[in-house]
Amino acid sequence: MLLKNYKPILHLFFFALASYILHKIVFIFFDIPNQNFYYSLESLYLIFFSFSSVFFIVLLKFTIKNFDSTGMMFMMGTLIQMFFCYLVLRPILNEKIHNVSVEKTNFFITFILFLLFETLITVRLLNEKR
Repeated sequence: MLLKNYKPILHLFFFALASYILHKIVFIFFDIPNQNFYYSLESLYLIFFSFSSVFFIVLLKFTIKNFDSTGMMFMMGTLIQMFFCYLVLRPILNEKIHNVSVEKTNFFITFILFLLFETLITVRLLNEKR
């Protein structure tokens, strides 16, 4: 029962690993220099994986106790996560030394990937028959 409840975290881990490998291959294939990035690709994926894991644990605990408000909890959790992501993104937005458009794009692609996965898992969670 415990494995069934926390299966989305395992799926999140495999999704994050697969998307990180694909992201790294794109960087290598197009020879994109990432030494001057404020956040490395590894740290970005670690940050988003941590946010999403905590979000899923809280959402799963909340769903067990109050299934009817799961959608509202998802929306509130997404709002809180967006606030924290803005705090993480803020140093990149204030950077004036080098061209940061690639780094901003990299950040938003990673954010959108994790948000999409969180949404899909929440929809799957809501579609379960209780």
